[in-house]
Amino acid sequence: MTTTAPAPSTTTPAPVAPAAPTADAAVALHPVPSGSARITGGFWHERQDVNRRQAIRTGYEKLETAGNLQNLRIAAGTATGEVRGPIFMDSDVYKWLEAAGWEYGREPDEEVLGWIREITDIVAAAQAEDGYLDSVQQVRGNGERYVDLPWSHEHYCAGHLFQAAVAIHRTTGETGLLDVAVKLADHLVATFGPGKTEEVDGHPVVEMGLVELYRETGNRAYLDLAQWFVDARGHGIIEQHGKEPTYFSDRVPVREASTVEGHSVRAVYLTAGAADVAAETGDAELLAALTRQWEGMTSTKTYVTGGIGARWDWEQFGDHYELGPDRAYAESCAAIGSVQWSWRMLLATGETRYADLVERTLYNAFLPGVSLAGTEYFYVNPLQMRAGAHTDEERSAAHGRRPWFDCACCPPNIMRTLSSLDAYVATTSGDGVQLHQYATGTVRADAAGGVELAVSTDYPWDGTVRVEVREPGTGEWELALRVPGWAEGATATVAGDAVEATAGQYLRVRRTWSAGDVVELVLPMGVRVVEADPRVDAVRGAVAVERGPLVYCVEQPDLPADLVADDVRVRVAELRGARAEHRPDLLGGVSVLQLPVHRALGAATGPLYRPAADEAPEQAEAETVEVPAIPYYAWANREIGPMRVWLPRA
Repeated sequence: MTTTAPAPSTTTPAPVAPAAPTADAAVALHPVPSGSARITGGFWHERQDVNRRQAIRTGYEKLETAGNLQNLRIAAGTATGEVRGPIFMDSDVYKWLEAAGWEYGREPDEEVLGWIREITDIVAAAQAEDGYLDSVQQVRGNGERYVDLPWSHEHYCAGHLFQAAVAIHRTTGETGLLDVAVKLADHLVATFGPGKTEEVDGHPVVEMGLVELYRETGNRAYLDLAQWFVDARGHGIIEQHGKEPTYFSDRVPVREASTVEGHSVRAVYLTAGAADVAAETGDAELLAALTRQWEGMTSTKTYVTGGIGARWDWEQFGDHYELGPDRAYAESCAAIGSVQWSWRMLLATGETRYADLVERTLYNAFLPGVSLAGTEYFYVNPLQMRAGAHTDEERSAAHGRRPWFDCACCPPNIMRTLSSLDAYVATTSGDGVQLHQYATGTVRADAAGGVELAVSTDYPWDGTVRVEVREPGTGEWELALRVPGWAEGATATVAGDAVEATAGQYLRVRRTWSAGDVVELVLPMGVRVVEADPRVDAVRGAVAVERGPLVYCVEQPDLPADLVADDVRVRVAELRGARAEHRPDLLGGVSVLQLPVHRALGAATGPLYRPAADEAPEQAEAETVEVPAIPYYAWANREIGPMRVWLPRA
């Protein structure tokens, strides 16, 4: 059993971005190397800066006060006492380490590096001689291992450790945490698999972690074990422990499933790991199954925000079209898992629809999970809050944003996503360079002998994206810019000449480029009014308002004192003409939509149940009030109160 890191694979570029397939993987696109895409200004740069200055620093403090680090010290024998928190407390440490690693890669910081080294030493000291590592189980379990793997999260913690170790090795070059990860991975290889212990963890993520570790070290045993974990699910292993298999994504084999089900985070972490396996093994059958499941999710189980998970009951997906707004769970971690899965599907296929969902989810399902200050979080992201909402459940949005949670999976998950966000901007292929997400910054790529692009934009407030070629490379190559599926009527020019831009496709320009050449893409930023499939009963007869990549909502602080968000009604024709106004003084600077709305007649005074007319009655003309609608991601940054995304028709 190897206890030191093998030499890096000769097929893997170094350093590389998160979830970067090897050169031999069966994928259409490859991320540009880590650090080669830099977000340097604008919307996402501001969010990353807050994450760097506030979230990562307060996260380091929370790991101490919540007991995560003390648990590891107790397991190491350097402290005494009882371990605290859920069984998966170590995973919060590893997600924070991953965030710190990617952040150090964005901008080296000796204080951050010092924290990485300090916590790495704490983790390494807790590891058993044979590589096993799980502080809570080591102490509470009195030396027992893997006795309740459906619930113990032992592999789940390991997977997050592997991802953190890879991030830190790629950005700092230091091997301390990678050595710990390799030792643990070798222990798993020796313990699990065909003819060994044939068990799977109740919470997937080890699959992604093992594939990343394979990419970093070249050790094929890690990829093989990840493949076995993927294929072992759905064959009754969880059920043999007396557990209900749907919740654990273990009812149907991955290759046979037609949609996602069960616990939403578990489900999409599994599909993301399976996509990694499919890429590295060239498994077209597995990729086809994942395509089928992604289509099933997006066509029947995804909120307009991109959020997933309709049920508070065990944090699960609901049935088809079960997408009620006020009881939406839409966990922040589930949004992150969805982004990870869609990103891998984009790399595998090069299809714009996957990048479209990444965009929708980042802006509208992921970003609402963190306050504008960067230090308070939502675990659950409903699309409506009613007047008088109250709860004693700390996960509920009605409880307000929280600086941490007893189950603190979301805060460090948000941190690591923001720190690695540059990696989602651009890719390369044999044909050239592709831009998927729009932010001011630079992109360097090895295509055509070396290319550098400068991107400038005020997206998402303005739809103009300007790409200047600074280093043109040699010969002909293709520059591709994603035209979102919502962007009907987009226009574009290349060096001043008009070219066609089609919504839902890439704008592809192949030519021999010169320094100073400019491609300008103009995305339409008019108001869009959308409605759901009528089988989404909870919002039948209601509409949502979008502009650019953003979903908007009506929030109580913006309404007249005598109008409650519950009672807002709208007319579609009036909404289409709504004005957009940029407000630099509001919520960190947002574009608001001035929506004409109507009061619900009799809503506050009528009986709960009323005689039904044969047809919808003609209502008297209600008072029209113009109110600002704000981007949904920015709600609950002033107060907790009524809010709604879906607006009933008058």
